[in-house]
Amino acid sequence: QVQLVESGGGLVQAGDSLRVSCTASGRTLNSYTMAWFRQAPGKEREFVAGISRVDSSTVYADSAKGRFTIFRDNAKSTVYLQMSSLKPGDTAVYHCAAGRIDDPRGSYDYWGQGTQVTVSS
Repeated sequence: QVQLVESGGGLVQAGDSLRVSCTASGRTLNSYTMAWFRQAPGKEREFVAGISRVDSSTVYADSAKGRFTIFRDNAKSTVYLQMSSLKPGDTAVYHCAAGRIDDPRGSYDYWGQGTQVTVSS
């Protein structure tokens, strides 16, 4: 079992940067492939970025490539999403997820409650 808690969300202006964090308790973080998803009002939840438990290789959604970076600090049991050049379209609740999978494109079993990111124009 693992519990995930996100933090770092907030209100920023377009073009700004923001880093959100996800801290895990229970099993060690390196046992899991980790990911960030987001969900905006009236829209389905979408995959943003993932990082493998095997070699920390990463996968990004097209909307995130070149702007977002996912990385992990296993010693701190924390995974981060560094977001730059933020756009109003990035506004969403950002959820952290964990899975006992090798490929970040797989199915995730554990979810955090989310942290709100709002980007104003």
